Amino acid sequence: MSDSPSTTTIRTFLDGRSGPALGQPGRPDLDFGALAAVVDRVGRQLSGLGIAPGDDVAIVLPNGPEMAAAFLAVGSHAVAAPLNPSYTQDEFRFYMEDLGAKLLIASADTPARAAAESLGIPIVEIEAGEAAGEIALKDAPEAEARRNGPDDVALVLHTSGTTSRPKIVPLTARNVTASAHNIAATLHLVPDDRCLNVMPLFHIHGLIAAVLSSLAAGAAISCTTGFDALRFFAAMAEVKPTWYTAVPPMHQAILSRAGRNAGIIADARLRFVRSSSSSLPVPVLKSLEETF
Repeated sequence: MSDSPSTTTIRTFLDGRSGPALGQPGRPDLDFGALAAVVDRVGRQLSGLGIAPGDDVAIVLPNGPEMAAAFLAVGSHAVAAPLNPSYTQDEFRFYMEDLGAKLLIASADTPARAAAESLGIPIVEIEAGEAAGEIALKDAPEAEARRNGPDDVALVLHTSGTTSRPKIVPLTARNVTASAHNIAATLHLVPDDRCLNVMPLFHIHGLIAAVLSSLAAGAAISCTTGFDALRFFAAMAEVKPTWYTAVPPMHQAILSRAGRNAGIIADARLRFVRSSSSSLPVPVLKSLEETF
């Protein structure tokens, strides 16, 4: 299925497709139809909580398919504002106040909750099902929802703040889907592909280059709970990905354990490895090519 980058929204990536969409090592996959149903239900629940396109919704969840599904649902109906779960309470307060967040979707054990309470921001938790990414908003009513259009803001991120106060970067549905289309086209992704994602899902690398690019191609993505070099090859053996994407230090950690996992590598169906976010040293590039 081919969508036009000029008219696509996040939600339309899920239309008319079949096969696995979202997974996690050790859990059943969620197919495209079921993922679309999850996104639509959460959209109705967001509407029932008074959230509409243009409203910023902060998301603080652990890495994994539930975080991916929450991003897809919020980004289809409002403005997704994923935040680093390792922030302090003061940092959460700064970012949510700066965003003017109307709602916080959070796990039970994050200091983001206290920050939201201090700002009078409503908080909702998610309920997870058996399949990867099968979520709903806990105790949230449903109402008729309105989906984002191509020019509605779907995602906001903050700059790093290294040289000045962090700045808000708003990205419309047209922006993020065009980026996803471009990455999918550059990597020649097809529905038979499956990405093993070890990148955090509060960052553009994981959200767009891994999750959305896969869905743009009608392909599957399996989201781990975070990067762990000790578990990477076990995940590779189970998921059987055709590609993975990471930053150079992760690649180096993976290579350091490659010799102990020669059998898994021999059986792997990887057709490429992607590196991004910083320069890949030439020796690491050569080692990746030799290893895989």
